[in-house]
Amino acid sequence: MRRVARAPWTLLKAAFGWLVLFEARNKILLAPTAVRLRRTEDAETRRLAARLPSPPSALVATVIATHRRPEALRAAVRSALEQTVRDQVVIVVDDGAGLPELPGDPRLFAVSLARNTGVAGVVRNVGIRLTRSRYVAFLDDDNLWEPDHLERALAVLESPGGPDGVYTALRRVLPDGREQDVLSVPYDRRRSAREAFLDTNAFVARRSRSLHFSRLRRTPEVLPREDWELIRRYGRRHRVRHVPYPTVRYLMNPASFYTRWQQPG
Repeated sequence: MRRVARAPWTLLKAAFGWLVLFEARNKILLAPTAVRLRRTEDAETRRLAARLPSPPSALVATVIATHRRPEALRAAVRSALEQTVRDQVVIVVDDGAGLPELPGDPRLFAVSLARNTGVAGVVRNVGIRLTRSRYVAFLDDDNLWEPDHLERALAVLESPGGPDGVYTALRRVLPDGREQDVLSVPYDRRRSAREAFLDTNAFVARRSRSLHFSRLRRTPEVLPREDWELIRRYGRRHRVRHVPYPTVRYLMNPASFYTRWQQPG
């Protein structure tokens, strides 16, 4: 009897993918949270934009979301500012906790939300909306880039007939500093319906109306994560390509939300 009752769910998963079905459920159950958070995002974007003399703009803008990780944030900011691509701005958005002292670089802009939202997507969206750069890249405050991360991504994006978005390989690092593995999976939209193998720390994309994160309030138990949702939605109307070269040091931090990605099998 139990097997019969589960048969429709099994068929739906086979037809659409479990991640797609879970996200559809999220959009129904968590819709009220998105409405409230969109209002907060709009208000904070207006408030912070009014404090800037002009929108921070360059070929590429790097958005770093942060919350109470001062030392890790400084390391992340250094890895962004030390990129071989100089035509960039770095926008740090603090989720209402206050900013530590950061480098005095004219390419660096740091702002704080008026209150804590606890929603990474909203924090990142504020950063996206504060800039007018052609491309946007993302880096969390507990991860690092290799110096050539943006150079490798932009070489593909700016090539004749290039895609709209690219993501590089991730070098996954354990909290004790040991390397766990390298995650490198070619983009396959159909496969992404069943597996989470994408992360926005490795993603660089051309600005468009689709380049914004989900505003649903996702607790650690809510799957899929906002990284998956962004790239899958972006890939609906934009070409996405994988660059099979590790340029991101991704910390498998048990104190943070992270996806237990599956390696290709």
